[in-house]
This record gives sequence, C-alpha cells and structure tokens, in this order.
Amino acid sequence: MDQKCALVTGAARGIGLATTDLFLEMGWRVAMIDRDGEELTKVAAERDNVQAIIRDVSNPQEVDAMVRDTLAFAGRIDALVNNAGVAEFGPVKDCTFDMWRRVMETNLDGVFLCTQACTDALKETQGAILNIASISGLRASTLRVAYGTSKAAVIQLTKQHAAELGEYNIRVNCVAPGPVKTKLSMAVHSPEIIAAYHDAIPLNRYGSERELAEVICFLCSEKASYVTGQIVAVDGGFDSTGVGLPALRD
Repeated sequence: MDQKCALVTGAARGIGLATTDLFLEMGWRVAMIDRDGEELTKVAAERDNVQAIIRDVSNPQEVDAMVRDTLAFAGRIDALVNNAGVAEFGPVKDCTFDMWRRVMETNLDGVFLCTQACTDALKETQGAILNIASISGLRASTLRVAYGTSKAAVIQLTKQHAAELGEYNIRVNCVAPGPVKTKLSMAVHSPEIIAAYHDAIPLNRYGSERELAEVICFLCSEKASYVTGQIVAVDGGFDSTGVGLPALRD
C-alpha cells in the first residue's frame, strides 16, 4: 500500500482519461470514477494499476461508496481530481430550473461531496485536491449561464477549501481549461467557432487533453508542495484577451 493513489472523477474520457494515463506514467495507481459504466469498463480494461468504480458524484451515498471502494483498492488516497462535469449551453431564456440543477448537481455539488468524503483519507497522506473549473468561470460568455456560474462557484470553493484544509497540509488548487481539442468539441464546434477561438487565443490554437493533464498532475505532485489556493488558467492566453466571440453569440 506504499504506492500513491489518485482518485479521478469523470475518468472515462477526455481530460480525466488523459490525467489517468499521466498518473500511471508517474507510477501511481488510479481509481477511475465515472457514471458511464460501459465506457469506463472498456478503457479501464486497457490499463494496469487502475480500478473502475461506477458512481455518480452528485449522489452523497454513491460518493461515500466511491471512497470505500478506492480505499479497498489502494488503501490510501493521495490526490483527488474533481473532473466530472456536464455542460448544457443555450440562451438564458431557455435555461429551465431542471437544466440549472442538472449542471449544478454535478459541477458544483459533486466537487463539494467528493472533497468532503475524501478529506479524512487525504489528511492521512497530506495529499492534494485539484478541481477542474473552466475559463467560463473566469470570464463571462454567452450561452453559459448555468455552466459558467457553476465553474465560478468551483473557483471560490477551491479557495474556501484551501483556506481550511491547509491546516492539515492538504493542498487545494484549481485548473481552468480554455478551449480543448476533444472529440466532442471538434464535433460540436463549427468551422466559424474554431476560427473565432483561434483568433482570440494568443497561442492561436486549442489546447490538448495531455497539456491539461500535465498541469493537473504537477499540481497534485510534491513538485507543487507550496502551492495551494491557486487558480491556473490553462488556456493559451485566452483569459488575458478581450470578451465575447461573435460566432458564439445568439
């Protein structure tokens, strides 16, 4: 049980899967959490030193079970990566309360529940928590009233937890991804939106899942031992530039 273990939510695909792979390269074990059981089981079967745990982070009872499952697998938790999230976009007038709650219960409630449930285990290892927010939590944009608000709340929650959990040598940081090249983003972003993002990003391109994982794993590692309460925008400089993209406006 001396081998370090990361618990990664939303691990079946995208940034969560890339983060899992980098932790494995670092010699860690990974508890892979996702509610998409079919996809999670598939990708976990292709990897060693992982445990697929099919749970919904918005459900308190399932979160408690997730922690028990992880401790049964690895005996410890050295890092919690709160990556699970949902995105529902649309004009403010079309955002129903049901849609608002669907976004909040995973993106915000899930971070709160997982952090609370993992705190005792992280005290034992003096571990780290890494939350995934979004550039939409740092700068307002159209069509993101629920999503952007949930991610802004995650940023504040990161600071709250960093302030309190530092007493136990638990570090809490947050990564705010900008546009990331994933199968989903390439499927839903029109050529006009892609071009508009490229024009607005100083590095003139989307980020990759691996580039996000590099920052996430660094902040969870001992190399970042004096870093806590920080919000790191991994966005190619997008947050440093203006507001609004015409191609995204309703």
